[in-house]
Amino acid sequence: MTRPIRIGVQIQPQHADYREIRRAAAEAEDAGVDIVFNWDHFFPLRGEPDGKHFECWTMLGAWAEQTSRVEIGALVSSVGYRNPELLADMARTVDHISDGRLILGIGGGWFRRDYDEYGYEFGTAGSRLDDLGEALPRIKSRWSALNPSPTRDIPILIGGGGEKKTLRHVAEHGTIWHAFGDAGVLRHKSEVLDGWCATVGRDPNEIERSTAVSGRPGAAAEQLVELGITLFTISASGPPYDLGSLSEWVAWRDRVNAA
Repeated sequence: MTRPIRIGVQIQPQHADYREIRRAAAEAEDAGVDIVFNWDHFFPLRGEPDGKHFECWTMLGAWAEQTSRVEIGALVSSVGYRNPELLADMARTVDHISDGRLILGIGGGWFRRDYDEYGYEFGTAGSRLDDLGEALPRIKSRWSALNPSPTRDIPILIGGGGEKKTLRHVAEHGTIWHAFGDAGVLRHKSEVLDGWCATVGRDPNEIERSTAVSGRPGAAAEQLVELGITLFTISASGPPYDLGSLSEWVAWRDRVNAA
């Protein structure tokens, strides 16, 4: 399976008024990106720890109405912040509002302040990944029970590179795998994922491979394409949100896809 290159942007919802976030989402869509992501936290991850911040899923509902072409999603939602059935219903609702453009990004979670201040059990890295493994089939089961059902098979993006649990969850349930690291790390993790796919009986080519990038496209991006990465996401931290490199990434995508 030959997948086209896709370009995403993560608009980080911290330290900004919402009108600035709204404007950035519109500019990203106008620039030609394929996906606009936010993130699922309750406090800023950098800068002033008590700075301005907005909630993920209500924002996705607004983006579903505001945008018309791009896919939208969280990079990524923490499994521990919402009951899996509720999260499934929220995703189904945003899927309908957006006319089928939602990606459900999900992961085990890691930012302890979110858990402590909002009253969630932090547990351990292992227990959070166990929770993820339990939640994924519950989410899919709830989608099959909802009326109306989702407009499509909602893509599930799973973030992380844990070799014993996360990558098995990706092999069993993921549509997109979002990974972190340099080319050597990504090559190794991708091979581990392929092994888990063989174990669970999944064609590894069914899983789109994704990573975060920065700067401008060049030799490093070409190397990632050779490793099978086809979704490249640029982080936009603001304010102001600097989206100047998006046009170069979109032009590079179009050149590679046309080759």
